[in-house]
Formats: sequence, C-alpha cells, structure tokens
Amino acid sequence: MAVVIAVIAAVLAFLPLANRMSNGAAAPWFPALLSYWGWGTILVGGAALVIALLSRNIDSLWPVTLVSGLRTFFIGSPTRTVLLIAALAGACYLAVSLITFGGRPLHIDELAQLQQARIFASGALWRSAPAHPEFFGSMHMIDSLGRVYSQYPAGGPALLALGVLAHAAWAVVPMCGVIGVLAFAAYLRIAEPRSGVGLLATALFAFAPFVIFMSGTELNHGPLLMWVAIAIACVARVVASAEPLPWWAFACGLAFGAAATVRPGDAVAFAVPAAVWFLARAVKDRARWTDVLCAGAGLALPLAILLWVNLRTTGAPLRFGYEVMWGPGQAPGFHVDPFGDPHTPMRGLRFISLYFMRLQMYVFEAPIPSLLPAILALALAIRLDAFDRYLLAASGLLVLLYFGYFFDGFYPGPRYVYPLMLPIALWTARLPRIVRDRFASPLPYRGVAYGYLLAGGMALAGGVPSRVHQYAGMLPPMRWNPDAASASTGVHDALVFVRVSWGAEIIVRLWALGVPRGIVEQLYRHVDSCLLDQTATRLERTGVRGSAAADALRPLLRDSARVAPSTVSPDHSERVEENATYTPGCVSHIRDDRRGFTVYPPVLLAEKGNNVWAYDLRGRDTLLLAQYPSRPVYLLSPESADASARLRFLPLSRDSLWQSARRGD
Repeated sequence: MAVVIAVIAAVLAFLPLANRMSNGAAAPWFPALLSYWGWGTILVGGAALVIALLSRNIDSLWPVTLVSGLRTFFIGSPTRTVLLIAALAGACYLAVSLITFGGRPLHIDELAQLQQARIFASGALWRSAPAHPEFFGSMHMIDSLGRVYSQYPAGGPALLALGVLAHAAWAVVPMCGVIGVLAFAAYLRIAEPRSGVGLLATALFAFAPFVIFMSGTELNHGPLLMWVAIAIACVARVVASAEPLPWWAFACGLAFGAAATVRPGDAVAFAVPAAVWFLARAVKDRARWTDVLCAGAGLALPLAILLWVNLRTTGAPLRFGYEVMWGPGQAPGFHVDPFGDPHTPMRGLRFISLYFMRLQMYVFEAPIPSLLPAILALALAIRLDAFDRYLLAASGLLVLLYFGYFFDGFYPGPRYVYPLMLPIALWTARLPRIVRDRFASPLPYRGVAYGYLLAGGMALAGGVPSRVHQYAGMLPPMRWNPDAASASTGVHDALVFVRVSWGAEIIVRLWALGVPRGIVEQLYRHVDSCLLDQTATRLERTGVRGSAAADALRPLLRDSARVAPSTVSPDHSERVEENATYTPGCVSHIRDDRRGFTVYPPVLLAEKGNNVWAYDLRGRDTLLLAQYPSRPVYLLSPESADASARLRFLPLSRDSLWQSARRGD
C-alpha cells in the first residue's frame, strides 16, 4: 500500500498532467521549476554526499558528542521541546500576520469571514440589508430576504469574532496554528513510537513555510486544521487505550464537529475513517460502544449549533450559504458549475495535479521538490501501522473531495489540500530513520541528514525571504486603511462614493437586480460589457428583478464565442464583443476607467469616522443623496491611473450631482 501511494503521489507531483490537459496553460512555470529542482537536487545531494564521505575521516563534520547531547536535550524532555517549538512557531505566525500581511484580510474570502465575525461579535447572526443594496454589495456576502450574512459556515467567523471582541482579529489564526502544533505533537506522541521522529515531524510541520504563511492569514483553513489535529490526537488516545475512554471519545467527536462547522467536507474526510475505526473496535469489543456513543454525542453538539444557524439564516438547517449564493451547482460532483462550465473528471484531475505541483514548491520553499523526501519514505517503508493507514486514508478522501470540486483554491499556496501537511511532515521526518534502518552503512543516513540541513539552509537564505517579499508587496489596494485615511484628512460623518471600475459597477447592479451570483459571473465573463450595462439599465428602469431579470439577461450569452477580454479598458476583466460599436455612454465609462479607479472591499473594514462608504454608480448616486440629506459628500478616487497612485477624498457638490443625474451624465 505504501508503494502504491508513493507512486500515485510521485505521478501527481512530478508529471505535469495539468499542463498536458490544458496545453501548458495550467502551470506554465512548472518546466522551469523542474529544471531548478533538478539542479538544486544535484547540488544538495552532491554536497551532502561529499560531506558524508568526508565525515568518515573528519570527526568534526559529524561530532558524535554534540549530536548525542542535542538528542538527549531535546528527546529527554519532549514536553519542553514541543512547547519551545510551539512558542517559536507562534512568534513566526504572528509576525507574518502583522508584518507581512499587514494585520488585514487581503483575500476576499478573508474579508467576507471577517465581516461575518463582526456581525457575530455584535450579537447577531446577520445585519439588515440596506435600502439600496447595489451601493454596498460585496463578494461572498449574501443579501437575501432583508438579511446580509456570509456564505461561509459559522465556525470560522465565530472564532474570528473572539479576535474582533479583543480588537485583534489578525491574531486568531496564528493562535489556531499554535494549538494545531501542540495537538499534532500530542497525536505523534502516541502514533509515532520513535520520539526523535515525532519531534522532528512536529518541527517540520510547525516551521514549514506553507504552514507559517497560511497561519498568518485570516482564512478558515487554519482553524480547520487545528480542530482536525485535536480530533486525531483524541482518536489516537482512544484507540491506543486498552479500556474505553468516554471523555476522550467525546472530545474527539466534539473536535470533528467543530471542524465541520468550519469546513464540512474537510471534516468528513478525517471523521469517516475515524468512525469506521471506532465501529470496527466496537464490533469486536462491546465495551467500546461507549466510545462510539460518546463520540457521537460530542459530534452532535457543534453540528446542532451549525444547523440552527443555517435555519436562522438560510431558512433550512441543511441549506448552507454556498447554496443560497451559488445554487446547487456549487456542491462537489461532476456537473455544470455555478459559472456555467462543466466540471468533469478530467478537469478534476487537472486541479489535483495542479495542487500537488504547487505543494512541491510551497511546502518547504527548498531547492529540492518538497514532496520528494515523503515520497521516498513511503516507497522505502517496510509496513504501515493502523495510525498510518488512518491518516493516509483520510488524506486520500480529502484529495477525492477536491477532485470533485469545481474551483481552484489558491492563496497563499494550494490551500484546499492544506491538511495534507500532517502526513507530509510525518513522512518527511521519517525518511532519515528509515534510511538508517534499511542500510547497514551510516553513509546514506548521514547523507540524508546533511541534505536536510543544506536544503533547509538554502530555503531560509533564498526561498523563504523571496516569498516574504512577494507576499509583503502583493495586493496594495487591499492594504489601504480607510480609518487612518479618513482621520488624517478630517473626513467624518460623510457620504463617501468610491470610484471603482465600470466592470465592478455592472456586477453590483446585477446583484441588486436579484440575479443569482452564478449567473452574474457567467454574464460578466461571456457578455460584452457595454451590452450588459445597457440591458441592466433597461431592467432597472422597468423594475424587472429576480428570476425575470435573469431570464431577460440569459439570451445575451448566445454570442459568448465572439467575446474576449477588453483591450480598450485598463480593467481587463471587462469584456468586448468582436466588431462591437460602443455608445457614447460606454465610451465615457472606459474614459473614466483610464483616469483611474480603486477597489471597494477595503472600505468594508472601516470602523471609525461614522462615514457611509458606497460604490460610485454615477446617475444612481442621487438615491443615497436623498437618503442622507445632511452629510457632506466626497468621491474617493486615485490621483492618477498609475497603480501606485495615492487615494484622495474629493469634495462633491450635491447640486452638481443632482444636475448631472438629470442630464444623464
């Protein structure tokens, strides 16, 4: 089984299947990386071999006394070592969150979950929808039946809400990362009989760059992995005991249930093999039914809360926000996805191949492929014990889950397969010991040890700093602080219109018409922007909304084959139809885009100044002028079209805005 798993992992990790199924478009960077890894492996492996050979005659290259002393120090007090690892890792996670990512949600998924966390922190499950929702729409936030709430399951935002109450939401996921390290170490203390291997696996997991960067975000993958690590530690404690452990079994179910409130599918992947294991033991020993029942009771508690939140928000306990927003096409399986594209087994395989190729790069940021040591360890393993079979089965189910999922989850790295860090860290740590046990000569073992040190040192010197620099400079518009900017310019109690691109205007107007988000995505990607704008204007004037509006817009998709990304607008997400003739109004929109625009999401984080932040929708702005008659009015826009241009608040005249609306400008 180990060899089969190693072969499958090697095929996915080293053969660019994704590129072969997409004519090289899926990962155009992979051939260059293969060359880089080839030379890196030759360099690291060659240097490690030379040092290992020299160490036979030069004692200082393999100082037995020092190595023995370090082993005694770390292995002699494993609890102290684990606490030290967790503390140092926590410092790294907090530094990345606060410094590299600026203590702010940069990805739209993070932003939506933080918005929901603020709603929870206020003591509510949703906030009331505004009178004119087109001015305040946000991706992944549902506006339905007068309620605004996030599409995400409640567990992730609920944890972030604790940070919101403490005014440190940025610290929540790093703390989850620390707890995850401690829980994984607790699992390894039982599942990995060799304490040195367990401590090395803990350190590799805690300090893997992929884990460090993921733990610095506000995504729900960090909390999910924390709950999974706690759950598998409890599983190990229960199955390793000769007697039933009802309270540990209850804690196991509770942790799996909490994981399900964060990311249900990922939780199922790890919970199902554990349930099979518990049931198999109960069939052989009736006393073990106590563990099964207690685990079920623990599982039921968080699931009951999740179903109650669903009932109160979406209207049905088993109806999640994803379905409300995107329709039934968002569920895993092979069908037409919410964007109108068929998700087929070939497409699923392309995604899985892409995830494994990315893991090769992002897990350790080393000059050798990140998965190579774990794959070699699996291939050389003599046998798999029950804990190995459990963790690998759960990992396989996770891969199958995302094989059937239509979306490519990436940021910062292949985040959908983030839980695979558990087996990757463990099997990477096992390779030196496996080599030592399989070969009589100490040379291969020393070569692997030196290889790890060299690869790690090169990652710290090159790969990690490069990635830090990349992440620290990415998404500058999302780093803009509306509270600091408005305070420095004296803008308060104002109505602030945010100048966004023409494409962004069209999207929020379609949302406000009640067109399902999936259909909006299809229309925006496959319909000429001018035609879409004109049709939306006609529907707004005639009061057509909901399913009737969607039915009126669908025929626009018939010419999608003649539509391409815009080359005339700086917003290349806009679309233009071949040989289309634009109206003066559409030309004016493109001219405005060329003067510069910004993005709306950062203003959703504003907490001070009592300002109302709204999309600038040109002639429709008078709706808010009437709703807020006494507030001063500003336009937030960049000073120029340059991507690094400073944002400024331009005072606007209410009379001028009314006159412009009457003229149809």
